[in-house]
Order: sequence, then C-alpha cells, then structure tokens
Amino acid sequence: MNEKERRHVAAFLTPPRQSLAERRARRQALRALQTRGSAQPARTRPEPARYLPRAGEPGPAALRSPIGLRVPRHQDTSATWSAAYPFLAGSGLEADGVFIGQDATTGASFTYDPWVLYQRGRITAPNVVIAGIVGAGKSALAKALYLRSLAFGRRVYVPCDPKGEHTVIAEAVGGRAIQLGPGMPTRLNPLDPGRRPASVTNEEWTAQVRARRRSLLGALAETTLGRVLSPVEHTAIDVALTAAVQASDDVPVLPQVVDRLLRPDRADDPDSRLVEDGRPVAHALRRMVAGDLAWMFDGPSTVEFDPSLPMLSMDLSRVAENAAALSILMTCASAWMETALADPDGGQRWVVYDEAWRLMAHPALLRRMDTQWRLARHYGIANLLVFHKLTDLDNVGDQGSAARATATSLLANAETRIIYRQETDQVGPTAAALGLTAAETARLPHLGLGEGLWKIGGKAFHIALQLHDTELALFDTDARYSARA
Repeated sequence: MNEKERRHVAAFLTPPRQSLAERRARRQALRALQTRGSAQPARTRPEPARYLPRAGEPGPAALRSPIGLRVPRHQDTSATWSAAYPFLAGSGLEADGVFIGQDATTGASFTYDPWVLYQRGRITAPNVVIAGIVGAGKSALAKALYLRSLAFGRRVYVPCDPKGEHTVIAEAVGGRAIQLGPGMPTRLNPLDPGRRPASVTNEEWTAQVRARRRSLLGALAETTLGRVLSPVEHTAIDVALTAAVQASDDVPVLPQVVDRLLRPDRADDPDSRLVEDGRPVAHALRRMVAGDLAWMFDGPSTVEFDPSLPMLSMDLSRVAENAAALSILMTCASAWMETALADPDGGQRWVVYDEAWRLMAHPALLRRMDTQWRLARHYGIANLLVFHKLTDLDNVGDQGSAARATATSLLANAETRIIYRQETDQVGPTAAALGLTAAETARLPHLGLGEGLWKIGGKAFHIALQLHDTELALFDTDARYSARA
C-alpha cells in the first residue's frame, strides 16, 4: 500500500474519566484495526476476460471437421442476380443520353434517352411515367429531362399546363407559351385543319381532318354533358359539321356548327326530327360560343402553330380553379396541337402531361391520350405522364369499366417508370403495380428530395437528380409560390 492509499482510523471522541488500563486497551484495539485494514487490497480489480482459443473450443460442438467445407458454385443469368441482389454495383444502361444525375449505388453518372434505348432494343415503348408526392421533385425531373433534350434536336409540346409552370421555360428557350382564359386576346379554332404532312395525299388528309373534327365535337359534347352521346346525336353532329364546312370554305368555326345544330337546313332535316335529337348537343357546344368560355374558341385562330419552335406550351392557369371549364379547354387545346403530333416527319418530340389526374378524370380526354400513347412509336414522340401516385389510376371510372382499363393501359405502355417518395400507405400498391422487390420497396418511403427509383426494362436504378443553378431558378416553383404569397 503506497502513501496515497494508506487508511487512517481515529477516534472522534475520547470518553472522560477513563483509567490507565482502559486507555491502553483502546489504543491496542485501534492498532489492531489499522493492521487489518492495511492487509486488505485498496480496490477490487476485475479479472481479465477470457476469450475462446483461436482454433475454437474442442469437442463435438466446435463445428470443425478434418474435411474442408466446400460450397457448390451457383451460376445464373444477370437478370436473376439483379433480382436476388438489387442495388449492387452494375453496368448501368450502357446507352447514350442526356445527363440526369448520379447513381446513388455506384456513384457513376446516369444518362437516359428513350429514343436511344428503343433503337437498341432495351425498351419497346418510349413513354415515361413519373409518380411522387408533392414536393418530392418529380416536376423538376420532368422539366430537366425535356429541357436538356433540346440540345439534341428534340422539341417539346405541353398540350395542357394547368398551373402555368412550363411558361417561363418555354420563353427562356425561345419557344412560345399560348395563354388561354377569359379576357385574354388569344383565340384558337379547334377545327383548324393544321399542316398537311408531305407523305399524306390530299384525299387522305381531307378524310383525316374530317374524322378529327367529328371526334373533337363529340368529345366536347360528352365532356360538357357528362355522358356518352347517342347514335342520333352523333348523326346530328356529322350533318351540322358537313354543312358548316360547305358554308365556310373548308375552315369552319364553332358558332357555325352550333347554328347548324339549332337550325339545320330543310334538305337535311325534312321532318324536323334532327333538330330535336341534336338540341342537347347544340346547347352543350353553345357554352363555348356565348357562355363562360366565349372569346376563346369561337372564331378564327389568332396564333399559328409553328413546328420550328423548340417548345410550345398551352398555359391554362387562368381557368385552373374551374374544373368544368378546364376540362373543355384541355380538350380544345390538345385537339389544336394534335395536327403537329400526328406528323411522322415532325422529328422526335416530348409530349408532357403534367397534373395528369386532371386529364384522366374525363373519359374523352383519356381516350385521346391513349391513342397518342399507342401510336408514339409511329409518330416518333415520347409521352411523359406526371402524377402523384399510381393509385390515381384506380380512381378513374368504376371497377371493370372501359375508362379504368384505358387508364391502366397507360402504365402498361410505359416501360420507364420513375417513382419518387411515396407515403407509407402507397408503398404496398406501388410495389404490387410495378413488381418491386423487397429491397426496392423498402426504399420508397425514405427517398430524399430529388431521388427516385427508376425501373427501365426490368432494371432498377436509384438516381439522384442534379440541377444547374440556372435550371434551379427556372424550376423552383416553391420560390414563385412564396413570392406570390
């Protein structure tokens, strides 16, 4: 025991009137107590830990054998291993394309181009679907994807922009944003024939224009009435359209069609039954001539479609709060732009459908969209559909209805599915719809801002979008919202 560890024992009180013998006995007891204290260790130290021998414990439980352990080699395809061990370092798409960002798994740069992948046989359809909650960055990805494609000679068409988010981008790249709404000077004639492709004869073009006009008038009437037209109502539209074309030198306007529906020629309606059959359709279309949608589609177009522009957007933000009016405007605006989309010689083009849940709520618009998706390869276009969650498709129509089947087919005809962060209750349905593995499903609720799970032709990629400062200024919808507030 060293000096610092010495134990001191003393009496705090000496009893009075003690004899000499008693004091001697007390001192002896004190010395004995000090002696016993010095013999004990100052502190208790733990015993050193015992570890297993390097070769393991002997005995039958040692799991040792004189024969070496040999595991049989397993050989399989890369597709099987990618499902068994997802998100391991892979080879990527191995295709040229626009720069998107960084692969969060490998750290490599990630590029994507649907036309290149289609030419190399990696995908069979160039359409793209993007889904994610509000604020996850899905709109920024859509804008970066088509904006960076402009440098490769692609063009961008936005048939319906309900919030006006694409207007600033169209103006920045030298394109055009056509703003429609009450009090605006712009007027579009949805019955314009458009430009005839060089590969189409005059007879074929006349038949195509007539069919497109008849389909548009029927879609407008169905959207306004909220039901499917009867055969006699289709006949009334066909007769009124024919008379309006003859009276207008091949370019009719909606007021002429409405007038022929309400007052058909005596030769076309000798017994006055056609006017009664077409009266509901006439009043439905009259809303665009003399109702709350007047001065937008009731005369000749004040703007002309210019296919040489890098980008064209239809800004419908002035009527975004009126759901009924917005559906009619989206139908007319998309029909006016269809003439350019139907040109196989128009080059490679992006067609962006932002806030797609608004479009899918109307069967007429959904059918027109489905037609463009099925003919995307023929027209050379890549459709880009942006909405919040995949279960939005289950809200279209009734269970087992044609509208539900059409909405579901949009997902089937898109081999590029990009999923941004999802709410917890949406993880299960999303995984079931896309056939995600357990590891891929576990990542969905924890994806960060700008991070998405890309499913391309059976392969999965965890990609983080990277934006330039200029792009961030164009895409920052939150900053513009704060400025307005």
